[in-house]
Amino acid sequence: MMTTASCLLPSPAIQQDGIFSLSQITNSLFISNAIAANDKLTVSNNHITTIINASVEVVNTFFEDIQYVQVPVSDAPNSYLYDFFDPIADRIHSVDMRNGRTLLHCASGVSRSAAFCLAYLMKYHTMTLLDAHTWTKSCRPTIRPNNGFWEQLIHYEFKLFSRNTIYMINSPVGLIPNIYETEVHLMEPM
Repeated sequence: MMTTASCLLPSPAIQQDGIFSLSQITNSLFISNAIAANDKLTVSNNHITTIINASVEVVNTFFEDIQYVQVPVSDAPNSYLYDFFDPIADRIHSVDMRNGRTLLHCASGVSRSAAFCLAYLMKYHTMTLLDAHTWTKSCRPTIRPNNGFWEQLIHYEFKLFSRNTIYMINSPVGLIPNIYETEVHLMEPM
């Protein structure tokens, strides 16, 4: 059974504080860059109760009454996120069950935090990887997990559903997820 994205939020891109700062993905999950995650007003105005920092390089400013989780990964294709998918998805879900709100961030809110968001949507909203990506991109157009993270997400999708909706393909720029095939061909010289 697939969950339609419409149950997550009334409409895509709701309550965005600018395309590069904070984006609401579900009623209880937000993605941001490091600047927004360390801005007390942004955190407070969005009633964030847990901040998950998916980076090695960003140091959080610790605010009172906020729980912090650090996932020390770098934004490199060889960084291993897979073992963190379940614990981070479980944490986001448990915060939601307590009526809390999670802010998931990395440096830019583009690759690492997006990968964890996609894993969460697959596990707890039973969305395919393709649907999770389509939804998250509609809420935060800047997301673009690196190719190593895509490979791990594809593996995770298969673990959850015994099938894949996205797969890696060869292209002139190397191995890429098939959803980027059109844009890579548009970059090719005529």
